[in-house]
Amino acid sequence: QVQLVESGGGLVQAGGSLRLSCAASRSIYSLDVIGWYRRAPGKPRELVAAITSGTSNYADSVKGRFTISRDGARNTLYLQMNSLKPEDTAVYYCHSQYFTTSFWGQGTQVTVSS
Repeated sequence: QVQLVESGGGLVQAGGSLRLSCAASRSIYSLDVIGWYRRAPGKPRELVAAITSGTSNYADSVKGRFTISRDGARNTLYLQMNSLKPEDTAVYYCHSQYFTTSFWGQGTQVTVSS
């Protein structure tokens, strides 16, 4: 079992920055996959960024603007979001895969005003 707790969402103007955090209940390096998804109103959930076997990958729409990172000492995953756009508005979810089981956080709202 893995508990994931997100924080750091909020309201920001276009061009601004936010950093999301995801605290995990077990060693973050023990997780096969850990990353961030988002769901915007009326749209399907999409992968934003993830770390798989130490390799980071990003959705094309966020490349160059978002950075995923992890802190093993704090068992925390981060998503640094810069140059935010109104289309980044969504609920952001932390996701992990441990063996064959997926775990999800409760989500944190990010709203970018134009």
